[in-house]
Amino acid sequence: MSTHTEAATIQVNIVSLENEIYSGAALRVTAPALLGDVGILPRHAPMLTPLRAGDVRILTLQNTEELVCITGGMLEVQPALVTILADTAVRAKDADKAAADEARRLVAESLLHQDRFTSEDIAHAELLVSIAEMMAEKERLKRRSRW
Repeated sequence: MSTHTEAATIQVNIVSLENEIYSGAALRVTAPALLGDVGILPRHAPMLTPLRAGDVRILTLQNTEELVCITGGMLEVQPALVTILADTAVRAKDADKAAADEARRLVAESLLHQDRFTSEDIAHAELLVSIAEMMAEKERLKRRSRW
């Protein structure tokens, strides 16, 4: 009889408008949600929330941390899958401080150009936030009705 137990993992996909930034299995993900950082483990409850500018931290199967700097976007969580649709994202190795600093600089620079968003872009973002709030309320009511 084996005493080895395989760690639970979660698939993480991060994409931006430009390209795929990260795709792989992880032990944990931390993302900068609009109201504060969110920690996500395998089998997390489904969730949809807007993201603010900040760092997404991914704990890989090798116990190393991957760092992705984003300008904002949307986070979708399913029990075995995390998907981040980032406005802009730059990947940097955690061990490479210069690359991480450069990624943060690029993210900050892109935030300066937010005035280029059209009223349709803003309306779309507000719609996504409203959908996320409705889904969260639905989950809250569903959990409440179980009691």
